[in-house]
This record gives sequence, C-alpha cells and structure tokens, in this order.
Amino acid sequence: MMRSAGVSSLLNELLDSRSSSELEALLAQLDLVDIAGITHDWLLWARENQLPPTEAMPEWRTWIILGGRGAGKTRAGAEWVRRIAAGKGAPDGARAARIALVGETMNDVRSVMVEGVSGLLAVHPIEERPVFEPSNRRLLWPNGALAQLFSAEEPDGLRGPQFSAAWCDEICKWRHAEATWDMLQFGLRLGESPRQVVTTTPRPTPLLKRLLAETATIVTRTRTADNAVNLAPGFIRAIEERYAGSALGRQELDGELIEDRGDGLFSRSVIESARVREAPPLGRIVVAIDPPVTSGKSSDACGIVVAGLGEDGRGYVLADRSIQGREPLEWGRIAVAAYHAFDADRLVAEINQGGDLVTTLIAQIDAEVPVTKVRALRGKWLRAEPVAALYAQGRISHVGVHAKLEDEMCDFGSSGLAGGRSPDRLDALVWALTDLMLTRSGRPRIRSA
Repeated sequence: MMRSAGVSSLLNELLDSRSSSELEALLAQLDLVDIAGITHDWLLWARENQLPPTEAMPEWRTWIILGGRGAGKTRAGAEWVRRIAAGKGAPDGARAARIALVGETMNDVRSVMVEGVSGLLAVHPIEERPVFEPSNRRLLWPNGALAQLFSAEEPDGLRGPQFSAAWCDEICKWRHAEATWDMLQFGLRLGESPRQVVTTTPRPTPLLKRLLAETATIVTRTRTADNAVNLAPGFIRAIEERYAGSALGRQELDGELIEDRGDGLFSRSVIESARVREAPPLGRIVVAIDPPVTSGKSSDACGIVVAGLGEDGRGYVLADRSIQGREPLEWGRIAVAAYHAFDADRLVAEINQGGDLVTTLIAQIDAEVPVTKVRALRGKWLRAEPVAALYAQGRISHVGVHAKLEDEMCDFGSSGLAGGRSPDRLDALVWALTDLMLTRSGRPRIRSA
C-alpha cells in the first residue's frame, strides 16, 4: 500500500511508463486509498497558473484568476477553498473556518461553485467531502469548517456574517458588483490574514479595474488553450477558428482585459454600468437594418439590431441579430423574424445602398411588415455622435450582453471603421436609437424616403 510521498513517487513512475505492461504492473500496486490520493492530490495535477501565491508573498489579500472560458478557473477556486477549509494555506497556520462563496446568482453558486463538475463537492475525496445543506445555504466540513452561499443579487445578505476567507466567482457579471464587494469586505475580518480568491473571465468593469490596481492583489492569467486536455476534442480548434484574434476571442479565450480605444465614442464602462437583465414596459420597438452592399462570405455583415423605448423614456437594446455572408433573402427573413419575435412596431432600413431593395425584399417575405426607409446624409462618425451622447447621459441600457455589437462599438474610431471593417452592427444600432429617441430633434440628419 502506497502513502503520501510514495504516492507522488508512484505517480511519476506512472507518467514515465513507456509500455502497457509497465503501466499495468504499477497500477496493480494501488488500492482504492492510493487511487483516491492520486486523484485528489491537486498539487500533482494543477498547472502552475492554477496554484495560489506562495507564502513568500505573505502580504496579498486578493488573488484574481483571470482566464478564458473553460480555462480551469473554477477548479482552481474550489481547490483553494478545499485547502483553506482543511486548515492549510494561511500564513499564521490558523484554520479559516468561515468561508463566503459569492456568485452572480444563488443558482450559479449552487450549480457551478458547489455542485458543478469542478465545484467543491467534486474536488473532495469522499471522506473529506463537506455536507451541502441547500435549505441553509451552507457547506459543513467534517472538521467544522463552514462555507455560506451568497448571491450578488442580494448584497445586503452579506451584512452580519463574518469570514476568514471568500471565493468570488465571475465578478464581472455581478449586477450589484460594487455593493456586493463592499459588503463582503466588511465581513472579511476573522483571523490574522483574511483572504479571498476571485475567478472570472475579464471584462473592463470598474470593480475589476479597481482590484487590479490595488497593491494587495495578486493576478494569475490562464487561457482556454491551457486546459485543452480537459475539454471536448475539437473544441479549441472550432472556437479559435471563429474567434481567434477578435476582441471577443482575446477576452473569452485568452482572458485578456480589453480596454476602450482612446479615440472611441463608446465606453465599455458606460455600457456596463447601465446593463440590465430585463427591460421595463416598452412603448415602442423597432428593428433596424443596415444592409450590406454585396453578398457572399467576404461581404460586410447585415446589421440587424432590435431596440425599444421604455415608458421611463430610456432606450433599451434588446437583441443583435446581425449576420454575415448570407444572401439578401436570408437576412431579410432574419429581420422579419425579429420583428415578429419582439412584437415590433416597424423595421427601419437604410437605403443608401440598393435603393428599394430592402422594402421590396421585406414585402416579398411578409407584406404586412411596415418599413421606414432612411438615407444617410452624414458620415458614420457624425451619425453616431448623438447616439454616443445618449449613452454618456446614461439613457441607454443593454438588456443582457451583446458581445459582438459591444466590441464593434468600443473599437469604432474616427476613421469610421471598427477593427478595419465597416461597423454594420453599430450602424444598425444608430438607426434604431435615432428613430426611437432622436428624430424629433433632427439629429443626426436623416430623411424619410
């Protein structure tokens, strides 16, 4: 029977085995305890960028793991909590017996952080596994360590309890990020060195940028490709073929923090600060179309954006249905489908290119759909400026995340291009919000055709 250092030594032999017979001989030496020891020895399996800061850096308070989708962030966070609950990893050697688990929603905390495939229950061997009490929103370890579950939807839920450690997951998606974080900090007061780990795919939210600037923060970065061995075959290839090199790919795959461009009209932080989950009652809804000049795989995208005007007088961006490389009949059908799906009042279509093509096409698909034709008399930058002003005034909210549209908005420069291409999604957005909120003021100058 192998134990501790012997298990590590045996694992190295297993990894160095060159023949099936050697491997079988080594495996025959293992009993169930040995197998469990190898399976759950995180220090043997973890990549360097999944391991916590060493005690040679004793002053850190926050460890942020920035990583792409599927990069192993959740496993690293769960293993850190497991280590803390076992009484390890604290500079003073004290057991961090009170732990906060904070996620975007209570369902996320439970389904990802606790019960997920890389969550807390999965990373523990059976004899060390905590008991999950869903009704009490807590985990209780055999040694008395306790973790409580909290949702960023309810910041005040963190009032009262106190902790010596915390795991915060996907803070860039938290609805009440600043308030939740602040409430947690007031409660993180047990022991000599209370600490917290943050696992998140980065987005340039005010909270993340503030934490990255703090001297007590340690940052680890990990890419989706780093964890390829644990992902479905072909996933990395397929996802990189589609998103590699794009702002979305750099953020969601490489874990990069994508900042705004200096000469841009739109700010990610402004978009983020006004983001909502649901729109209020809407008085009017439009689907705007910015049709491409040509068709085919190399053509510009057909911008199709749905937006509404709330009874509160604010604009709400509901959906981005833009599509690239399709024939006119296909994007026409998508626009009409969006019109019906959102119970819109009308389509708004730019006709600078193609004249009456759009109205003829829409009538062919569904003659009952009303279409308002608009013609651009100014350049893209000048048309977009009044809409950018609405964002700056806090009068526009995105309902959910529209990643490709937001990338294009924040990469739109004075050249009138975004990423070297025509900003077709942005053009459609501008037409939609102009129709809903700016036509009475006469800006930008458009003419109904």
